Amino acid sequence: MDQNKDVEVEKTEKKTDPSKVGVAFIKYATYLIIFFAILWFVITYIM
Repeated sequence: MDQNKDVEVEKTEKKTDPSKVGVAFIKYATYLIIFFAILWFVITYIM
């Protein structure tokens, strides 16, 4: 009984999963908020 069994497990993730889309939206929204906050700071206090 020395048989080598190769078992391949494939996990497929749907890109339309609502939690994944929500996480991506929150991440990019945060990037935009930080970008506009820095831009506002530069315009207000440096220029």
